[in-house]
Amino acid sequence: MASENFDPTGDGQQMASSVKILIAGGFGVGKTTMVSAISEITPLRTEELITELSTGVDDLRGVEGKTTTTVALDFGRITIDRSLVLYLFGTPGQDRFWFLWDELARGALGAVVLADTRRLESSFAAIDFFERRGVSFTVAVNCFDGAPRYTAEEVRDALDLDAHIPVMLCDARDRTSAKNVLMTLVQYLIERASTARVGS
Repeated sequence: MASENFDPTGDGQQMASSVKILIAGGFGVGKTTMVSAISEITPLRTEELITELSTGVDDLRGVEGKTTTTVALDFGRITIDRSLVLYLFGTPGQDRFWFLWDELARGALGAVVLADTRRLESSFAAIDFFERRGVSFTVAVNCFDGAPRYTAEEVRDALDLDAHIPVMLCDARDRTSAKNVLMTLVQYLIERASTARVGS
């Protein structure tokens, strides 16, 4: 599903390219929130209540008020313009559901790694996942109310990211902010593809 034709107008006059994007990150960083905020269709969500069975299994430090969790995926869609449609797949955050990530990543052209400064260490696993598979990604710091505030460069240093990887601050609840994150990723993917063509 890395690319296919889709006609958002329904009149067949112009076909849009579609791109599969993952919204990833640790448990409770706002993946479901971002997909819900940005999707132009009613998003598919596979959320379940967090029960006492997760005690000692899921790490709730910093997100003690969280009552639901994604157990498979979130799915949404956004039309950037008449030539580009993004299909968004939100990944589950808990370690016990990571076996789904390989399948969700199949055919993805890029990813957004959401980060939470209260639990920044939870971002390392997602970053490592995409680096090992050669999937281009951006890091978006979801600025939770009451969370420590750091600049994008401070987050870059803390996560030991290469200089070319975009890092930005965002509010996953806000549609405009979420759209800016996706536009940054798309621009980054285009730049990477152009560099690869020149290099070949």
